[in-house]
Amino acid sequence: MVKGSNVGLAALSDSTDSVIVSLGWSSPGGDGDADVSVLLLAADGKVRSNADFFFYNNPAAEDGSVQLLGQTPTEVGTEDRIQLDLTAVPAGVERLVIAASRHQRAAFGQLDNLRLGLADSAGEQLLTFPIADADSESAFVFGEIYRRNQEWKFRAVGQGYDSGLAGLATDFGIEIDDDETDDGVGEGIEEGTDDGVGERTGDEATAPGTPQPSAVGEAPAAPDGAGPAAKVLVPAQAQPPAAEGAPSAPAAPKRLRTARKKVTRPRSARPSLAENDSWRSARLFPATSLKSDREREVRATSVLLSVMAQVPEFGRRLTAAFGAPAGRMETFAEVSLPHGDSPKRPDGVIRVDRAGRLWTALLESKTNGNPLKAEQVQDYMDIAARRGYEAVITLSNDVALEGSPLVSVKIDGRRKHKVMLCHLSWAEVAFQAKMLIRHEGLTNPAHGWLLEELLHYLQHENSGCHGFQNMGPAWVPVRNGIDDETLTQGDERAVQVVESWERLIRQVCLQLGGELGVKVQPVQRTRRGEAPRDRRAALADRLCADGRLNAEIRIEDTVGTVTITADLRLGKLRTSIEIPAPEQGYPLSWVKRLVRQLAEAPADLHVETLTDGAAAGPRGTLEKLRPEPGNLLPKDSSKITGFRLSLAKSVGSTRGNAETGFIRGVDAAVERFHSGVVAHLDHRAGRRV
Repeated sequence: MVKGSNVGLAALSDSTDSVIVSLGWSSPGGDGDADVSVLLLAADGKVRSNADFFFYNNPAAEDGSVQLLGQTPTEVGTEDRIQLDLTAVPAGVERLVIAASRHQRAAFGQLDNLRLGLADSAGEQLLTFPIADADSESAFVFGEIYRRNQEWKFRAVGQGYDSGLAGLATDFGIEIDDDETDDGVGEGIEEGTDDGVGERTGDEATAPGTPQPSAVGEAPAAPDGAGPAAKVLVPAQAQPPAAEGAPSAPAAPKRLRTARKKVTRPRSARPSLAENDSWRSARLFPATSLKSDREREVRATSVLLSVMAQVPEFGRRLTAAFGAPAGRMETFAEVSLPHGDSPKRPDGVIRVDRAGRLWTALLESKTNGNPLKAEQVQDYMDIAARRGYEAVITLSNDVALEGSPLVSVKIDGRRKHKVMLCHLSWAEVAFQAKMLIRHEGLTNPAHGWLLEELLHYLQHENSGCHGFQNMGPAWVPVRNGIDDETLTQGDERAVQVVESWERLIRQVCLQLGGELGVKVQPVQRTRRGEAPRDRRAALADRLCADGRLNAEIRIEDTVGTVTITADLRLGKLRTSIEIPAPEQGYPLSWVKRLVRQLAEAPADLHVETLTDGAAAGPRGTLEKLRPEPGNLLPKDSSKITGFRLSLAKSVGSTRGNAETGFIRGVDAAVERFHSGVVAHLDHRAGRRV
């Protein structure tokens, strides 16, 4: 679609009662990000109350009409998804505005591949709206879904604000309080303008000095086929007239609170009352008695499903990304369903009831590294299609990749009802549990304890739910081919190793993000329009040529991107980060300050000065540089552009099921580098004197 165009949703699909809107972008440096928001507007173009504003601190509507599903990395950057149940939208709402904003008013023009996509309830993409003219705007309205003659339609808007989220919110009648962050839990809306009115840019901008009306109002909606109508910006303080018999002086408007206090579980347990270390605490979900893979699979599935049903925040977190509505959830294990001559028994069934409508998903799970079986998943897809179920969810220690499905199934295009095939890894389950009990909090303390028991079970050595743990059958042949220099470009086994490496990095991001409570995402450098298969083939050719696997991860609120390089020829793993040089001050002050920040870093940390000269800059280990930081200064007139910090260690070559295996070695190296080096660096260092 192009800016200003519109289309009726019913003309695109028969399954548009519920739709998923995706906002996507990419960043050349891998550090660009944005936060999505949805506003429900009445006929006057304003929210009915602050409850109609959904953003990072208010991610879901109680009636299930709006759910912010969160971000997920894609092959070309990042995608943030929103589920909209149009049947649940209140009758007084005429428009749903879909927007996004950037932190600290960064510009959307700094992002690439800015786009909106809309899919039906079966996951089929219905439309896309690429945006190529973003510039200085720090908040952006991508599009809107609106009612016209009892029909829902979509309009591509593509207009922005220079005044950030505060300007966008106040323009639509939101009362905000920027100082409401005393508890340190939530993050306030970005600062707005002094008068509380957003400054619109683009076609809908208001000329400077234009007088503002004193009453709430908006120009009529643009007719179908025309661009968005010009907005009349009004003061956010304007209020509707008081009801008859009400006091003459209206009460102060209720302002939006962006910080919410919730209960989190302590990281360390209280002192034990046990007489000695041989006493073991009683657990709700014991794992020591499990003897076989089948027992592990049945126990893990039942434990997870029961906790999902009892902890609504957790159950919704796991299922919302698959299109499930908000509502009452019930879960079932080992349900028998008819299929041909013999019934099939999926490992679990998840049902969500919202206003009498049922959403159903079948679950097929595996533990202990066992692979999913294509024929089983195919049977469940067929059963779900016949019975009108919405999804089949596969759950295993493996990690799904875009463009590389874990199982291949055939979809009968003649069937009107379409079933979504989704994958969930045990590492993702643990990540979501950690985020809730350690960082985001829960409203019910008992739910926090229940999630902690689940997390303890998943992390038990006998549970079989330890995440991605096998580099695959191609790993040893590729390692041998690199050692004896017989591996040639175009070898399909090298592509399989690259895919396993990518799965490992995604799991590392989940584990680190769960511990820190921040976004940790892989950075993928791709050319526009490059298919995932082609990108991995190019990486495989590089692996054949130099014997190295490379990856980058971006950790929120850190000074730079962490690079991970596994040199399979040398059996070495190197983790590194580049720090830009400060914009002001003296070079000697820079290096002294850097060494002070690294007071607790490992002595074998390698520090290299980056310069604009042809020759390499000075370098050395932290142990030798601590008494003489000046040794990092170039001897010639080269200008310092930054510093590179790196740690190297030997890694194992096994498939990862041993303590010294390659997979655990990578995870341990990244954790050591972050805790020992990155965590001590000031992420504002490049701007500090």
